[in-house]
Amino acid sequence: MTPVQEYTPTLQTKLPAVGTTIFTVMSTLASEKGAVNLGQGFPDFECDPQLVGAVTDAMTRGLNQYPPMTGVPVLREAIAAKLQQLHGRAYNPNTEITVTAGATQAIITVVLAVVHPGDEVIVLEPCYDSYVPNIELAGGVAVRVPLVPGSFRPDFDKISNALSARTRAIIINSPHNPSATVWTREDMLRLQEILAPTDVLLISDEVYEHMVFDAAQGRVHQSAARFPGLAARAFIVSSFGKTYHVTGWKVGYVAAPAALTEEFRKVHQFNVFTVNTPVQHGLAAYMLDARPYLDLPAFYQRKRDLFRAGLAGTRFKLLPSEGSYFQCVDISAVSDLGEADFCKWLTTEIGVAAIPLSAFYGDGFDQRVVRFCFAKKDETLNMALGRLAKL
Repeated sequence: MTPVQEYTPTLQTKLPAVGTTIFTVMSTLASEKGAVNLGQGFPDFECDPQLVGAVTDAMTRGLNQYPPMTGVPVLREAIAAKLQQLHGRAYNPNTEITVTAGATQAIITVVLAVVHPGDEVIVLEPCYDSYVPNIELAGGVAVRVPLVPGSFRPDFDKISNALSARTRAIIINSPHNPSATVWTREDMLRLQEILAPTDVLLISDEVYEHMVFDAAQGRVHQSAARFPGLAARAFIVSSFGKTYHVTGWKVGYVAAPAALTEEFRKVHQFNVFTVNTPVQHGLAAYMLDARPYLDLPAFYQRKRDLFRAGLAGTRFKLLPSEGSYFQCVDISAVSDLGEADFCKWLTTEIGVAAIPLSAFYGDGFDQRVVRFCFAKKDETLNMALGRLAKL
């Protein structure tokens, strides 16, 4: 018998521009150097034990088999009730709410459901790193429109100019990762006005919806659900992972009009089909009390203020942090290095990991700004601040 030689066929990559994410690179470096990891956006503290108890209870009650493809009814009903209470729009839990395996899966499923080869999708840079690969996997073309450098506000003239007969959708994100800006009511009304005469769909990434700060100044989360002209064309995406400090559970949802949801579910059922059953039941039980998400802005605002106060003694220039759990700083007075090199130096020499904003731009635009995550224990933040005080 002729010996069989091992042979692995060569693949033609579908994502030639994609390598290891900056989050993996910086987290690996932080681990190697024993640095405080303020780069990747996840909490280093535990969630509410009552939430764990609710999931454990669901497991012990035998709720461990496949749930409905769309999500367990009691969770979909809880999501619909919350959306109506907070934003005043009634979504039918049977036909307009779908539970997903986190927000990242939700977004790629939306894109695969609606984007055809050659379609254009507008993304506003800097943007979360999954958006453009999702569009490319669907055969679409990402049209990159920059947010205003420095302020990271939407430039509606540039958005309007980017619209074409081939535009299928636009992706927005507020509160915004990485810049921590929050869209205003006026911003949303302007977007509604621009999209009104078009067939363009809206993908609204609202995973940080419960982290909007300075309510005393009138700042609130302006969900697309609040604006009829947007809600009628929008897939609204959110995540329980961010809200309840359980990013590893990977459970989120999409709210959209029935006709849009129908197409979304066609892809969802062959993408993940269903989502973790006991976690869904546990989340539904935990949502009976609104206080955990209603109290979240104050919880993170205190951490933001602690972190900003500590950074005030450094040469960093603090940018506004209106929402999310991120703080961006201008490094111009600290170093002549570019963002990526500065983050590597900061991790290696100072012992604190951050993320360069250039990683969120397709062309690597470097404006001397890096991002810290303050979703950490106070002792973690104080340790990082102690090290950053050297600057």
